[in-house]
Amino acid sequence: MTDVSLVSRFDALLADLDGVVYAGPHAIPGAVESLKQLSGLGIGLGYVTNNASRSPAEVAAHLRELGAPAEDNQVVSSSQAAADLLASLLAPGSRVLITGSPALAREIELAGLVPVGSQDEEPVAVVQGFSPGIGWKELAEATYVVNAGALWVATNTDMTIPQARGIAPGNGTLVAAVAAATAQQPKVAGKPEAPLFHSAAKRLGAERPLVVGDRLDTDILGGNNAGFATVAVLTGVDTRETILAARSAERPNYIIGNLTDLHRPYPDVTHDDGTYVCGEATARVANGAVGIIGSQDNLDSWRAACAAWWAETPEAATPQAPKLVWLNH
Repeated sequence: MTDVSLVSRFDALLADLDGVVYAGPHAIPGAVESLKQLSGLGIGLGYVTNNASRSPAEVAAHLRELGAPAEDNQVVSSSQAAADLLASLLAPGSRVLITGSPALAREIELAGLVPVGSQDEEPVAVVQGFSPGIGWKELAEATYVVNAGALWVATNTDMTIPQARGIAPGNGTLVAAVAAATAQQPKVAGKPEAPLFHSAAKRLGAERPLVVGDRLDTDILGGNNAGFATVAVLTGVDTRETILAARSAERPNYIIGNLTDLHRPYPDVTHDDGTYVCGEATARVANGAVGIIGSQDNLDSWRAACAAWWAETPEAATPQAPKLVWLNH
């Protein structure tokens, strides 16, 4: 089935944002054009983001500024997931300490809860989401409230976030500070949990969505947890090497260089007697190493290598990087 484009096999695309559509304020080359093509193919589009620092409407506005197709309701955020989770666990009107952005506070309000900013206001829960303005005082306030026995929910635990200047600390690093100070762990609402993906698919009425993301530990793990097909794109955090080494739960069904590849045929990987073939590349595992005939610059080489190595290590609970032996044609 290599003559049709990869994305045409599915009825919707659930796209991550940071590292997939944009890095910081700028669109990733080819991303906007690739997303625009979907509507002409009758393929739904949803954006699934762990970024809790902006409202879905603000995210959609940013996407439109970049030229990408985006209605407000096409954006499903971890802030919404966190607010839904808290609303399911607390009585209406309960007070929740906001360790995060005004957008997060607004989602808490919309869920029928009362956002507060201090332990003095007697919150019964803490919700922690990313905001570049968070400092020691905010983390201390969250620590006081968690230590006093309050329910603690994190929008997400991404350890890093791609920015225009490079990789920066994400919400997970701020959550880790409170966890270290309280010896507790929060309930996590966003990726890699499945509900965020299920609600996005439900909004689109999609039965066969494809999840695209740049991170194995959130996008790919979350899509896999939801039971959806997953594709890793190499424009953000994870690399060919980290994808090859991925633990079983974080292995994608497909690997592409950028979103433009969604509209190209995806090569099948075939195997015979332990030799895996993708395009003109072949890979085989021997003595714990992966021997690859092909170019290091060609993704087909890595697709073949992944197929061979993953077949060899089907139950990998931790990342395992094999030795690679490159053999030119």
